[in-house]
Amino acid sequence: MARALLIIDFQNDFTPGGALAVAGGDQIAEPIKRLADRVDVVVATRDWHPPDHASFETEGGPWPVHCVRDTPGAQFHPAMDEIALEAVVDVGRARDDEGYSGFENSDLARIMRDRDVSEVYVCGLATDYCVRASAIDACSEGFEVTVVSDAIRAVEVSEGDGDRAIEEMRAAGASVADSAELLAGTR
Repeated sequence: MARALLIIDFQNDFTPGGALAVAGGDQIAEPIKRLADRVDVVVATRDWHPPDHASFETEGGPWPVHCVRDTPGAQFHPAMDEIALEAVVDVGRARDDEGYSGFENSDLARIMRDRDVSEVYVCGLATDYCVRASAIDACSEGFEVTVVSDAIRAVEVSEGDGDRAIEEMRAAGASVADSAELLAGTR
């Protein structure tokens, strides 16, 4: 059985200077790079919204316009250039797709199963939204899930959202470890 690194939405619009920047979002690069070299499969998700996505404030949603497909903000953060991806899964592609989970209206579960993945390390942006939803769905899909604590950052719309999200992921069956623990084989 294979181990996979699932990198959630490490995109320009979610990092400093982006339309929906997550504080410290670029600081997840190093632990992600270290883990990417030590797993069997590396898959990334990408918010890939149409210009009229329902989540945008301009359309009555809660978020600023972000990750509009084929724009610089929707592109992966430059640190991703150093990571060999086996697959990219675009989410939030239709106007009304929520797009929080990498498993929503995508072939992510099949991609993992086709590669005999049993264990998934989840990292990326943002802890309290897309990481949370993807990790919980990975647990529901039957994967052994570990959230990489030093390779995630939260939006924190309300104080404590990141901590609450971690507790929800644990309650769904995920474990939490930092990249050093995973690389050392201890968790």
